[in-house]
Amino acid sequence: MLAWRDLSVRYKQTTVGVAWSVLRPFLTMVIFTMIFSKMGNFPSGGVPYPLLVYAALLPWQLFSNALSDSGNSLVGNAHLISKVYFPRLIIPATALIVSLVDFCISLVVMAGLMFYYGFWPSVSVLTLPLFIGAALLAAMGPGLLLTALTVKYRDFRFITPFIVQVGLFASPVAYSTSLVREKFGDVIYHLYCLNPMVGVIDGFRWALLGSNFAVNWSGFAVSFAVSTLLLILGIWYFRRTERKFADVI
Repeated sequence: MLAWRDLSVRYKQTTVGVAWSVLRPFLTMVIFTMIFSKMGNFPSGGVPYPLLVYAALLPWQLFSNALSDSGNSLVGNAHLISKVYFPRLIIPATALIVSLVDFCISLVVMAGLMFYYGFWPSVSVLTLPLFIGAALLAAMGPGLLLTALTVKYRDFRFITPFIVQVGLFASPVAYSTSLVREKFGDVIYHLYCLNPMVGVIDGFRWALLGSNFAVNWSGFAVSFAVSTLLLILGIWYFRRTERKFADVI
């Protein structure tokens, strides 16, 4: 019910409505193509550069929307928390459902781009749910930390957008991780995979674009381990501070 409420008001009184979930990643893809492909001559790994970028923007949008929405979810539902008891974990979890709906809409655009460029996915596309789950896992842990911290320290409402903005350029959205391995070697690459979205983006590109972007499973394991540790930390801190939410918020 909370997810349905958020979906119904998300784009209320906007001119283009739900199309915003498509326009944001699409326009970002266009800008990245102009800057990094046309001006920077970044390699695209044998596929059209817009496909390279959009295949990475899909999980990034899922992650960033889930992180931002869950980070502000408790403060945004203060009236519920202060009036009735229910498991507070439901509120940030709702943000994942809403972000997943936006993701599904954006995925239709990816299908249109692949049709336009005549590029068809291989059997690896069947693994896409695995990497969708990994993206949600990567967002859930930090989201729980941020939403619990935001209740007490409202500064995090301004810190979260900054984290998302920096993370966009710190993740391999505009370029392939093969560039990192070629320039800096495997050691730096695996340190780079401490960013949990590195493995997720690599997985999405492999699932959608096939063998042009083979997954480095050791790197994915590092990213997945970091996501799992952050989730454990997030749940621990959230549960520790949960009993004080109604008093502080």
